[in-house]
Parts: sequence; C-alpha cells; structure tokens
Amino acid sequence: MDDDLQFPAQQQQPPGSTEAMDPVPDHGEDSYVGHDRLAGQVALVTGGDSGIGRAVAIAYAREGADVAFTYLSEEQEDADATRDLVEAAGRRALPLALDLRERATCDEAVQRTVADLGGLDVLVNNAGYQMARDDTLEDYDDERIDRTFKTNLYALLWLSRAAIPHLRKRPGCIINNSSIQAYDPSDSLLDYAATKAAINNFTVNLAGQLGPDGIRVNAVAPGPIWTPLQPATQKTEKVKHFGADTPLGRAGRPAEVAPAFVFLASPADASYVSGTVLGVTGGKPVF
Repeated sequence: MDDDLQFPAQQQQPPGSTEAMDPVPDHGEDSYVGHDRLAGQVALVTGGDSGIGRAVAIAYAREGADVAFTYLSEEQEDADATRDLVEAAGRRALPLALDLRERATCDEAVQRTVADLGGLDVLVNNAGYQMARDDTLEDYDDERIDRTFKTNLYALLWLSRAAIPHLRKRPGCIINNSSIQAYDPSDSLLDYAATKAAINNFTVNLAGQLGPDGIRVNAVAPGPIWTPLQPATQKTEKVKHFGADTPLGRAGRPAEVAPAFVFLASPADASYVSGTVLGVTGGKPVF
C-alpha cells in the first residue's frame, strides 16, 4: 500500500478476502524481523487468518512463539496463508476453524491450544465484527446486534475466562483489540463502537483482578487499518477515502499495528505494563 489518500473503488461480501483487495495489505511478510522477544512461548490469536490478526501471528512466530489462531470456515484460503507464514518462520501453527459466538467453541479454542502446543502464554482477543450502515438504531435487527456483541464482547469474556487458569501457571498475558471507535465513535458503527468502549473498561478491570496473579491485561486501539473488514463492510465512497481524516493523512497497514502487540506480549519489554490501552491511530487521540 502506498500513502495516497484514495483506494480504488471496491466492495466485497463479508467476511472479505485478502487476495481480492486492491492493494493487498502489508502484514509484514517481507519486512518484520524478530528478535526472540517471545522465544518458546505459545500464543492464541483470534481472527488470525487476515488483517491485524495475520500480522500479529507473523510477528509472534518470528519472535519465537508457536501460534494457534481461530478463523471462520469461509476464510479457509486466508487461514492457509497464515499457517504457511507461521511455519515458514520455523514455528508450529494451529489453525482452528471455530465460530466464537458460542461459549463451547471459545472453551475449545483454549483447550486445543493447550493440548496441542503445550500451554498458553499470550491470549490475543482480536476477532471482531462490524457492519457500517447509514440506518438508525430503530433499523437494527436482532441478528446484527447479536452478531456484533457476541463476536466482539461475549467471545472476549468467554475466551479470557477459559484462558486464565492456564495463563496463571506461566504467568501469561491477555491483549485485547479495541479501536479508535471507543473514543471517536461513528454514527454508522453505533453497536461496534459500543463494544469497543466496553472492551476498554473490561481491560482495565481485568488487569486489576489478575494483577496479584502476575497476569498482565492490556489493549491496542487501532485507527483506520487496511484489512478485509473495510471493503467487506464499508460503502465504496468510504473505502475510497479510508484513513484520509487522520493527522498522518492515510490508513495504516496491519504490519504497523503488530509491533504494539509484540511489545505488550513481551515479558521483558512490558513487564510493568498492565491496564493500559495503546493507540495505533495515525494521530487520533485515545484519551
């Protein structure tokens, strides 16, 4: 992706495909260089098939971690690419085709990670759902509300609950994916923005609960990042100017977000960092 303010007009059906995007996002495939910050660790990244999740999976693998990641069955092509990139870094990959809107599958994601990879050090609650529309709350149907809140919030609570006993043994950490929408909400993303604000509150509260166990809990709040979520959920005109309203004047790359997740996961670099939300927003404020 170059730094122009416009993208070619494009739309996809949700959940979207990486290879169908123009330009194809940069996840750090050719640029991220690891320094053993996570050597020997095990990470579970939800929504790791594409976008920020794929960038985090690549970075973690190159930092020395084995990586389990969840994805939806219709995202198999993207998931295969993420698996190959993790394995190319010399680490074990565990792709998990699971719909996290059910508590049982959240429990399964954690259980299979621990069983197949030998433990759990880092839980990244990255999977999210949005659908930008110009309609008002009166037009929201129950299916949309249910999908947004279960994907973005229920799954986060269920996964964290299942992971805590395993994280306590290491001790490990939890990193949640928030959003600039928690601070500067768009009318067209009322439900999505509400879940992201809740994630910030959850992050701080859980950090307080788990601090005595040595478990750190933090969040990353990305701004406009060029991922399949955008052409799959935004109108064409919005996509054309995506990210132009940031102080840096452009959308971000997934590869530019992943280092924040690496920092927060690193037991050496972020050993005294807990209960914080780190903004990667192109200059938009997160306070």
